[in-house]
Amino acid sequence: MSREVLLLVDALAREKNVPRETVFIALELALASATKKLFKDEVDVRVQINRSSGAYEAFRRWLVVSDGELDDHDLQIILSEARKQVNEVELGDYIEEGLEAIDLGRIGAQAAKQVILQRIRDAEREQIISDYLARNEPIVSGTVKRVDREGAIIESGKLEARLLRDQMIPKENLRTGDRVRAAILRVNREGRGPQLLLSRTSPEFIKYLFSNEVPEIEQGLLEIKAAARDPGVRAKIAVLSHDRRVDPIGTCVGVRGSRVQAVTQELAGERVDIVLWSEDPAQFVIGALAPANISSIVVDEESHAMDVVVDEDNLALAIGTGGRNVRLASELTGWTINIMTAEESAQKSETERTEIRKNLMIKLDVDEEVADILIDEGFTSVEEVAYVPINEMLEIDAFDEETVNELRTRARNVLLTEAIAKEEKIDQSSDDLLSLEGMDSDLAAKLSDAGIFSRDDLAELAVDELQEATGVDEARARGLILKARAHWFADQN
Repeated sequence: MSREVLLLVDALAREKNVPRETVFIALELALASATKKLFKDEVDVRVQINRSSGAYEAFRRWLVVSDGELDDHDLQIILSEARKQVNEVELGDYIEEGLEAIDLGRIGAQAAKQVILQRIRDAEREQIISDYLARNEPIVSGTVKRVDREGAIIESGKLEARLLRDQMIPKENLRTGDRVRAAILRVNREGRGPQLLLSRTSPEFIKYLFSNEVPEIEQGLLEIKAAARDPGVRAKIAVLSHDRRVDPIGTCVGVRGSRVQAVTQELAGERVDIVLWSEDPAQFVIGALAPANISSIVVDEESHAMDVVVDEDNLALAIGTGGRNVRLASELTGWTINIMTAEESAQKSETERTEIRKNLMIKLDVDEEVADILIDEGFTSVEEVAYVPINEMLEIDAFDEETVNELRTRARNVLLTEAIAKEEKIDQSSDDLLSLEGMDSDLAAKLSDAGIFSRDDLAELAVDELQEATGVDEARARGLILKARAHWFADQN
């Protein structure tokens, strides 16, 4: 049998053009699968073939787990029992017991052969995919081999790739035999062997199409900096020229629109807006919202958002059908864009001014007139009053030096009082809460206000409860709660 194993491995490796090691692994899996059939219950079997002699051994094995994790005696063994057999065994290791070598031909050679051939087919497919990816081509161009509920199989030479249904352009009707191009999405190694997955809806696909139609992009004179798509309906791309002599928009549009029309035809009629990329975020957003005209724009760096003001005539144009224009502009630029009319903007500004005025009046113990002077000079917080260079405050005509010094003193006293109060709140928190990864002093103080002083207090909260108490976003709230609960599970092991 040993010599037959070596001959089989060599023959299959040559016939299928795969490494001998791949065939050995496939054969080990086949023998393990065949051996399992000798048992009535579900068991875990490992087979090891000597690469030189062809001799092989079979072992039944059990995974070493803690007492609380034992679910199946046929597949698992607790640590204390395992150490009676092997002193140095640890959780996650295996305890093995030798089995009598089996005769493959006697227990189902056909089933074993299918396992071997499947593994080899997977290895062949993996090799074909690796060879294709090594060519660094972002696009697969081929023929539709068949269409099913999951999507379409695209054949390109020896390569077979899957164009998923949700990666097809909506309302696009692909048929067997159609020529099609699609961008490489990823390699899926789950399920029935490795498979190259494609997309016709990704932003990368439209970038490739323009690169193919516009030689100046390939030459490095133009660069597509970003792209956003509503597949089959509308897209936006942002372009940058690296040569002053090259008009980026006109070059991408082409003579009589020939270049952009070629892309549109490939994308089933998807309309493409070409905008200038700019290092200035506000200017970039203004361009991305074209063809709407912008009246004014306010940038909020902290929240990475912009309030864009348009007149009534441009409101529908800026928003677009179903919010499409503003949504694509937001995806293209990476900024949250809030479209509003001049009236809405004024109302929002007045609301914000009222809140700032109230805060300054209460904390600095000043009247409305003084608070309004500070706001008009650009002050929005007590911190700014306390620490902005004194020369800037002395330039305020309405204030003399004595008034400026008094305001700064009051502001610093307020901040000192708040800092002491925060420290007192934090002192109530346990060390295990303060040392939790992702915790900071501001958050600890807010938790203290909500009556949450320990890691266990935090662990018992729901995500929405933590958000309500502290104002953190959902992702951070979920992460903090999971970290707070981690020690519960660690204690069980």
